[in-house]
Amino acid sequence: MAEQTITRSVLAVVYANIFVVGGVLMGFEMIGSRYLYPYFGGGIGTWASLISMVLLALTLGYFVGGRMVDRAPSTRMIAGAVLLAAIYLAGVPATADVLMIRTLETIGDGPSGILLAAAAIILVPVSLLGMLSPVAIRLLIKSTHQSGSVAGFVYGISTFGNIIGTLLTTFVLIPTIGSREITYLFAAMLALCSLSLFVIRQRTP
Repeated sequence: MAEQTITRSVLAVVYANIFVVGGVLMGFEMIGSRYLYPYFGGGIGTWASLISMVLLALTLGYFVGGRMVDRAPSTRMIAGAVLLAAIYLAGVPATADVLMIRTLETIGDGPSGILLAAAAIILVPVSLLGMLSPVAIRLLIKSTHQSGSVAGFVYGISTFGNIIGTLLTTFVLIPTIGSREITYLFAAMLALCSLSLFVIRQRTP
């Protein structure tokens, strides 16, 4: 790949988004358990379903993000994905109970029902957010000699965001405000991330 110039401001925005999206992603997984609990309980089956859906969603996001950034290497594409995730999260509080009840009535509370309910909450937004990491790596790599260090740094920042999001949501946000309010907060954070990515409009050669 040819050398490209990336300003410090662009680097700061991209890395900040990686951190925030990582935090929201895992924070929303914790909140997902609160939406499922009244209908499917909080046992190991519920958590296994949530974790499986998060991993499946990330897998889809990595694949799709990698393919799309090769065709259109621009922050505008991933900004759109983050915005769609924000919109989806904003709709979860109003629709979650209906989805859970409908799932119970049609499938039941067995493994299939729990997986479907978890997918309804998690799959779409987390898949969209999972697209960010491969896109960020593609945009930040200046040469093939830097690919390993850039990829490691991106996934390191994302994972650190995962940790902070998990702990902050569990020990600060959930005891302080309700799950629906936290979901709206996460949606607003993602909307701001999307706006910042639209503004910088960084494009690789």
